[in-house]
Amino acid sequence: MLAVSDLSKRYGDHLVLDRVSFTVNPGDRIGLVGPNGGGKSTLLAVLAGEEEPDAGSVTLALRTRIGYLRQGFADLPSATLAALLDVPTGGLATALAHIDTATAALAALDADADADAAMRAYDDALAALEARGGYAAVDELQRLLAALGLAGVSFETPLAALSGGQKTRAGLAALLASRPDLLLLDEPTNHLDLDALAWLEGFVRDYQGAVLVVSHDRAFLDRTVTQIFELDDATHRLTAYPGAYSDYLAAKGAAAAAHADAYTRQQREIARVERDIRAVASHAGTTERATQHDFLRARAKKVARTAKVRERKLEKLLASEERIDKPERRWGLALEFAERDESGRDVAVAENASVELSGRPILRDIDLHVRFGERVAITGPNGGGKTTLLRLLLGEVAPSAGRVRLGAGVVPGRYAQEQETVDPRLTVLDQARTVAPLSETDARSFLHRFLFGGEAVFRQAADLSYGERARLALALLVLRGANFLLLDEPLNHLDLPSRERFEEALAGFGGTVLVVLHDRYAIERVATRVLEMRAGRLHEAG
Repeated sequence: MLAVSDLSKRYGDHLVLDRVSFTVNPGDRIGLVGPNGGGKSTLLAVLAGEEEPDAGSVTLALRTRIGYLRQGFADLPSATLAALLDVPTGGLATALAHIDTATAALAALDADADADAAMRAYDDALAALEARGGYAAVDELQRLLAALGLAGVSFETPLAALSGGQKTRAGLAALLASRPDLLLLDEPTNHLDLDALAWLEGFVRDYQGAVLVVSHDRAFLDRTVTQIFELDDATHRLTAYPGAYSDYLAAKGAAAAAHADAYTRQQREIARVERDIRAVASHAGTTERATQHDFLRARAKKVARTAKVRERKLEKLLASEERIDKPERRWGLALEFAERDESGRDVAVAENASVELSGRPILRDIDLHVRFGERVAITGPNGGGKTTLLRLLLGEVAPSAGRVRLGAGVVPGRYAQEQETVDPRLTVLDQARTVAPLSETDARSFLHRFLFGGEAVFRQAADLSYGERARLALALLVLRGANFLLLDEPLNHLDLPSRERFEEALAGFGGTVLVVLHDRYAIERVATRVLEMRAGRLHEAG
């Protein structure tokens, strides 16, 4: 179906992919993993034909159609839902909109109107629709939109009015409606709620074609893929592992343990040989200096030459490919949230609180009591009011009924779902120094803990990847010294090592956390309490 041979890609002096080779066969379910910035999105873009490789080849079997879901839709800031849907469906939504317009024009005709012109417009619109699969394709698209929680959303809805999750689900629905032979999915689980995740898992498992998916959702990978491709950000090469994500972790762990054991044994052997060389050389030198006997002096010189031979052999080993390198300590995201003194048991309280926006009820009769030290996870379908609840507690929206208060001395810190707290106009360094009065040296030292080292601190936020912007948003949150963290899907766009490091930081945080999460692994590791939001109402999860 797809054959990739010796694929290489650079951006300037930065090597991203180095002689990457693999094949994808019909029915394959492959998970592509690796650190953020390691080349995963670049590889998918090359496979989809949106990027050109510098070397190597991508060979697609005859009549094989590729469907590509990108990670975000930042290039469609002022477009409508129809424009987003049109990308994979070849203009299906626009064609349907033309049909609606032409139908309305026909219905509005009176006796004096130009009926022929209206009919021609209708026929042209209908032909455009039929060329894109007709009403059967429309029905399929609408079925998928409904399955992903977007039933009844108008195609003319501005993308700015949709949440990140709604945009991801709309793009996914349009892609699936086109029924490609090979699906390339770049983090399709971002912003999906648990209901949509369950639906997507079933769809991917039952899909007739092949799937290559980038995802940081460990449960999703365990339930859908049968092979893992790992892109290493140090070597820029790809390694294939059979099995699901848990199998990959086990294989990586076993390989790391074997490597560490082999390195330890080699170091012991090197130390033993070095001791022998020093002992032999010392004995030979002492003998040669202590005697005038020609035979003994010659024997000592021969022993000294033996020590030299051993030393040269050891030097060759240390310089050869047989030498086992020291296991690299791969450091991940360093999060150490500032702790504050406990200022009271009540951190956030909502009593019978409701919220209406533009006359539409969003939250209904919310009763919530968050106590100091709790780590509360909120789950539930997208659009159910989770983000609005965080905004309510932060005072960004006012209750239409009931009341909301924060405890004395509580310093809230918000992580926004679409990273709005990051200013795209500023550099990484400038943003840190805007938030806190730090010298350049101190700011760079702090940012280095969040993987912004060297010249990376001078990059503009607009040029950062999604994962890099996520790390920057977290760094700014830490700098603000919050003791009550309100986190809206903070794991989106974080790679797997960073997710695990972030989970450890939250579990060890001494303050209070209220976090919107759909990552099932993270919920189990982090939450001391789980709430579910559905249709604007909050209740304890079962």
